[in-house]
Amino acid sequence: MNTETHTSESPDSKWIAYGREVGALLSSSTAESWTSELWTMFSGFMLAQNEMGRSANLSNTYFSFKELLEFFEKVEGIRKGE
Repeated sequence: MNTETHTSESPDSKWIAYGREVGALLSSSTAESWTSELWTMFSGFMLAQNEMGRSANLSNTYFSFKELLEFFEKVEGIRKGE
């Protein structure tokens, strides 16, 4: 049985919807504030590693964190018109 639904939504409309969601998220704070908060969260996570024990996914967490930082750097560049 095929339960997939077919939509007539174009790929462009999906990108526009993603853009709106990202815009809404970013409008709640500056890219600089998001970056600062990310550092706070990641620092707390790293400090907690001593109590929780080392995570097998630590490298994945680091690279996800790095990608988020790069995203906010690009967003800041776009905001500044770079």
